Amino acid sequence: MVLDKINKVGDIKKLSSKELNILANDIRQFLIQGISQTGGHLASNLGVVELTMALHLAFDLPKDKIIWDVGHQSYTHKLLTGRKAGFEELRKYGGMSGFPKRKESECDAFDTGHSSTSISAGLGLAHARQIAGEDNYVVSVIGDGALTGGMAYEALNNASHLNSNFIIVLNDNDMSISQNVGGVSRYLGSLRTDPTYNTLKEDVSNTLSKIPKVGKKIVKSISSTKESIKSLVIPGMFFENMGITYLGPVDGHNINQLRRVFAEAKKMNHAVLVHVHTKKGKGYVPAMKEPERFHGVEPFSVETGLPKKKKEAKTNTDIFSETICELAKNNEKIVAITAAMPVGTGLKTFANLYPKRFFDVGIAEEHGVTFAAGLAAGGMKPFVAIYSSFLQRAYDQIIHDVCIQNLPVVFAIDRAGLVGSDGETHQGIFDLTFLSSIPNLSVLAPKNQYELIESLKFAESYDYPIAIRYPRGVASSVLKEYYQPIELGKSEWIRSSVNNELAGAEKKPAIALLAVGSMVEIAVEVEEQLNKLGYGCTLINMRFVQPLDVECINQLLKEHDLLVTMEENIIAGGFGERVSSYVTEQGSDRKVIHIGIPNVYVEHGNVDLLKREVGLDKTSIVEKILKNLS
Repeated sequence: MVLDKINKVGDIKKLSSKELNILANDIRQFLIQGISQTGGHLASNLGVVELTMALHLAFDLPKDKIIWDVGHQSYTHKLLTGRKAGFEELRKYGGMSGFPKRKESECDAFDTGHSSTSISAGLGLAHARQIAGEDNYVVSVIGDGALTGGMAYEALNNASHLNSNFIIVLNDNDMSISQNVGGVSRYLGSLRTDPTYNTLKEDVSNTLSKIPKVGKKIVKSISSTKESIKSLVIPGMFFENMGITYLGPVDGHNINQLRRVFAEAKKMNHAVLVHVHTKKGKGYVPAMKEPERFHGVEPFSVETGLPKKKKEAKTNTDIFSETICELAKNNEKIVAITAAMPVGTGLKTFANLYPKRFFDVGIAEEHGVTFAAGLAAGGMKPFVAIYSSFLQRAYDQIIHDVCIQNLPVVFAIDRAGLVGSDGETHQGIFDLTFLSSIPNLSVLAPKNQYELIESLKFAESYDYPIAIRYPRGVASSVLKEYYQPIELGKSEWIRSSVNNELAGAEKKPAIALLAVGSMVEIAVEVEEQLNKLGYGCTLINMRFVQPLDVECINQLLKEHDLLVTMEENIIAGGFGERVSSYVTEQGSDRKVIHIGIPNVYVEHGNVDLLKREVGLDKTSIVEKILKNLS
């Protein structure tokens, strides 16, 4: 296998042309077999095998810098930089990340995980190179989907002013940017990069300008005509008009073509965009047929493409999907918005049932939120379904466009809390902190699937901004028998053993467990363990992080010695600190301890394992409580 010859960065340059073609096939087979065992991002990686190989052939890493937008397509890059062995522990705790990581390799120029960032980062590296007087190349790879994000255009606008080389590779895997116009485009692209052609343009222009009276008019007329013709035959005039040279489109699976166009791009002394066409999932039929399903996959059968593990019980995403479709049946004002994730957020069914009321805004969370505000101002009832980690990108819009105006937008926040294998950039552990700081915004975290349904119903009739956050994975059925109707800012008193006689128990401190959302299930386990140890406990499902149920807290302060707040969110600025602040304001001497995630970035790994690592499992929580009591 030719792939066995790749042990470190640069080894690919030792291969013959014949070996390069074999290597591309080896890489695809390695990825298909490996990801079928570990899970991971498949379709996107299969689509960029030749593109990545060409980049490694054309540039010298780690001196030259390649920035991968989002980064879920960097597996081939990792193979070519000597990390083949790491794929056995891909996305596992302590193992290799599924995204570029600077701490993992000096060949990873920039950490990525969210979309539309690579041009900005690359432009920064290019300017840093200029200031430092260095001579390396900087390449930013960005997909056509990521160009729906406004940040990419902000970066393109700035890149047009750069007076040194900066290469942007547009990986177009759906022909959504422009149509391939064939030979004319390739010819004019190579002609524009020819130094003799550029020199000739300048000489002719200077000569004509010297003709008395009419010279400058002639130059202007020729220039205008030239641009008109170019706009008819060159698909990249949008970039050209910004001052960025456009090359392409190029077959992204033809290594020789790619190497030639990169050689041309390296001649530029300004920003240049190379438009590359690729096929997502190339080399594996199931992934080519269903690239969306094979974007991020769990372990699967290579023969059939089907998951090895049968689908478990309904997920919270499934519950949201079913409920919003049911609500929309009787309420024509309900509209649904997602940012390029109709399947991931559960809105695919809604889109099929109510296509005129469904909006996929692309990878543009900021626009999506303000768009929802406009819909709400126009009398609609928008449900904005976005992953917790991606909602961070729209913080200003939530404040400025939704909450200041007190508009009735519902934020359905999926993947709240620890999400696992995607790691730091995808953990949804900040939303309680940043959302509960916003006036006018109610923040609700249901304890189980039944309360999620009721929360969505409550939000439908609520005339102000509200956020409902729920975790990834199978929907909980904990405490199904306990349910009190949802009332704004009111918690649910589950049960208490504080005034009960516990068998063989001497008088011990009374403990109140104030749990939020997914932590209610763990709080039940903690309560049972503390009861066995002779402690009286009161279990509260807080439901609302904002507004805070101060009446409940006041009552707990009268009857308990210790308040324990529990949240799957960072402690800093979260629910627990809000409770502590209130208790302090009341002048109470009761102790409050916080169970939550330390103020750190949590790496990738199995969710249960991560919970143990950050202290959100039953054993760790009980130990912390007992330590504080002692």
